Amino acid sequence: MAQRLSAEARKSALNALPGWTDTTGREAIARTFVFRDFNEAFGFMTRAALVAEKNDHHPEWRNVYKTVEVVLATHDSGGVTARDIELATAMNAIARQFGVA
Repeated sequence: MAQRLSAEARKSALNALPGWTDTTGREAIARTFVFRDFNEAFGFMTRAALVAEKNDHHPEWRNVYKTVEVVLATHDSGGVTARDIELATAMNAIARQFGVA
């Protein structure tokens, strides 16, 4: 099982993750990505899903048209772990490929 990050480690990691914030009411991180259209949003989700599946670590997410809302937490650890930070980092890199900073 992955080790939960301390509050200080989570805060430090978030400082290096543009667009990601703590989730109110639970120990998780979240980001909303806005693309030019549905095709780009779906393309982002497809690429992110491949990374998630490879790492056996899956996001909570919601897609409406060109917007993708993502929440990351490691459920069996009860909070945010390095696995969440790694997936958030990968998602930011994928989003940049679509011109989303």
